[in-house]
Amino acid sequence: MSNSAEVVIHTDGACRGNPGPGGWGALLEYGNQEKEIFGGAPNTTNNRMELTAVIEALRCLNRSCRILIVTDSQYVQKGVQSWMAQWKRKQWKTSAGKPVANKELWEALDHELARHTVFWEWVRGHQGHFGNERADALANRGVESITLAALDASASEK
Repeated sequence: MSNSAEVVIHTDGACRGNPGPGGWGALLEYGNQEKEIFGGAPNTTNNRMELTAVIEALRCLNRSCRILIVTDSQYVQKGVQSWMAQWKRKQWKTSAGKPVANKELWEALDHELARHTVFWEWVRGHQGHFGNERADALANRGVESITLAALDASASEK
């Protein structure tokens, strides 16, 4: 495994419309064990779902680990590796002095990352990368769960 990671986490987010119903998914690999997780939100953005996928995956870990996070989101990877330290120094403000978008999610991610040693790998989405394709399918299951829940709610109102 890259960087001798104990856990490999593949994450992805999806949105039908942006904003719109969205989903997130993650595949966690530890040795020969795998865990799939997914969820969604009725009115969200793709960036929020990308962040949520990483946060929820990290919350699954009950001890400090060496982790490789594989993502197709440059927003998340660059946010953590290039922008977050500056945002924190500026009390979660951008270089232009504006509030950081999705601040509460970045703070939650920062909290989860602090428990682990994390390495990042960016992959191009929808290019046949096995783990990324599985995370994408899970994120779309998250969207479907939200879409079906909305349909059920709509039907029960009639």
